[in-house]
Amino acid sequence: MATKTNSADGRTRSSIQIFIVVGLCCFFYILGAWQRSGFGKGDGIAMQITKGGADCDIVPHLSFETHHAGEAGTVDESESKPKVFKPCHPRFTDYTPCQDQKHAMTFKRDNMIYRERHCLPVLHCLIPAPKGYVTPFPWPKSRDYVPYANAPYKSLTVEKAVQNWIQYEGNVFRFPGGGTQFPQGADKYIDQLASVIPIENGMVRTALDTGCGVASWGAYLLSRNVLAMSFAPRDSHEAQVQFALERGVPAVIGVLGTIKLPYPSRAFDMAHCSRCLIPWGANDGMYLIEVDRVLRPGGYWVLSGPPINWKNNFKAWLRPKEELQEEQRKIEEIAKLLCWEKKYEKGEIAIWRKRVNADSCRGRQATFCESVEADDVWYKKMEACITPYPDVSSPDEVAGGELKAFPERLYSVPPRIASGSVPGVSVETYQEDNSKWTKHVNAYKKINKIIDSGRYRNIMDMNAGLGGFAAALESSKLWVMNVVPTIAEKNTLGVIYERGLIGIYHDWCEGFSTYPRTYDLIHAHGVFSLYKEKCNAEDILLEMDRILRPEGAVIFRDEVDVLIKVRKIVGGMRWDTKMVDHEDGPLVPEKILIAVKQYWVAGGNSTSTQ
Repeated sequence: MATKTNSADGRTRSSIQIFIVVGLCCFFYILGAWQRSGFGKGDGIAMQITKGGADCDIVPHLSFETHHAGEAGTVDESESKPKVFKPCHPRFTDYTPCQDQKHAMTFKRDNMIYRERHCLPVLHCLIPAPKGYVTPFPWPKSRDYVPYANAPYKSLTVEKAVQNWIQYEGNVFRFPGGGTQFPQGADKYIDQLASVIPIENGMVRTALDTGCGVASWGAYLLSRNVLAMSFAPRDSHEAQVQFALERGVPAVIGVLGTIKLPYPSRAFDMAHCSRCLIPWGANDGMYLIEVDRVLRPGGYWVLSGPPINWKNNFKAWLRPKEELQEEQRKIEEIAKLLCWEKKYEKGEIAIWRKRVNADSCRGRQATFCESVEADDVWYKKMEACITPYPDVSSPDEVAGGELKAFPERLYSVPPRIASGSVPGVSVETYQEDNSKWTKHVNAYKKINKIIDSGRYRNIMDMNAGLGGFAAALESSKLWVMNVVPTIAEKNTLGVIYERGLIGIYHDWCEGFSTYPRTYDLIHAHGVFSLYKEKCNAEDILLEMDRILRPEGAVIFRDEVDVLIKVRKIVGGMRWDTKMVDHEDGPLVPEKILIAVKQYWVAGGNSTSTQ
């Protein structure tokens, strides 16, 4: 009898053990599935942040409109207090950490070394806007007018008075569209270029303006659907690049010195120098060779001003005719070495065209670069060697691939992808990326309904990838500076240019080559995950604050745990924020953090929606 009882008890215990084991297995399976779904990566916190409205497409209590000024809002004391960043001294209003004037003067002047990037540590304070600062005029009015308070520098109105660069009228600067070489206006000048260069048919879409002044050439090309990347140094012509950006024209602080330009090879359809004072014949033609590197096969180079037509102008230019003659001889010699074809010379304008491939240039006695990495340029020294053309299979083939006219170019498959030149990016992944960013941008437009209304003119994508964000936003009302981080897994800037967009290489551990308050909207996708082990997130955010206009907006897209840390830091930077879910729902670990920078000026008021 006892044996039967023991046997029954054993069976009962075995059943209980089996039940417990099965139960534990189910529990851990469910737990694992829950963690893989992303709901275990801080989504509970994000849900609390976003709680307060069932519709995640709408961000309540966050204003994207411009207010110019207002009283400081109240602070929510329920959260742990973030570190509060104080305003910098007003003398830093136009601070550029990598082109600081005083610091620059400690470097050699040879080959413009002192005008190159020499970065100082980040200031751990907030750069103030000048008193009276207002939101720039909307495009296209901004092309012609800039509020005086935003860039209060009158020196160019005197120095360039007869050249119609800029005029001071009341409380605004007016830009009549003139330039040193086109005092009658950029439009007439561009008409002259268009008689030789196919500017109107979409085949010339991207342009490079070296030594751009206030970028009137680039400003007037925009009406012809040509997007120019303009650059000039921060020098005695105070604020020329700042004026360009206040006008809503793409520009960066830069110089042709000893370091390669921060652009990929075969990027631009046209390059331009209008009395830019670059010594093209110096250093064995190194500067022209660098232009050749970034110029697309079949692209055009325009030179207007000295030494072109020196025979008639040497007296007006107050220069010896022998010096000017030798200068032009060197330029012609280097152009021949590069196998450029001279297409036009009339008055003070000369135009050359780069050959479409190397087949017509066989036998030239030139030194070619040995490195196969023509796009590895960040802080790399310029060389007096020619970047070879990509190989072709026929005499008429365009080296590197022929591009379609814009806007068809925007979504056609870029040659670098079609040829497999970008490891890990196929035609299918490119098309999937375009679909993904169309979806993301549509979600952004629901969150911020004025994103493509003209409220945001100058837009930056800090981690541009294949340019999908900019392509989805493409409009005459705005332009996007596509930044490809130097530490990005894939070098995609060449693809971005082949789409008819513009951009630049940059390392976000350093200051960007621009003035404060020059971007209306900044997009940061995965930036803080990318730089997590590289540099301090606080430093990157302070740089973003420097370049963002008062009442400008930021869209962060990243893992939720990263964004929670970002949100805490910007809580001490006079930014208003709101976290929202991924457009596919709360279970996706990637979230969106929206921020708006408050309006405040040196010693003045601020606005807050909190």
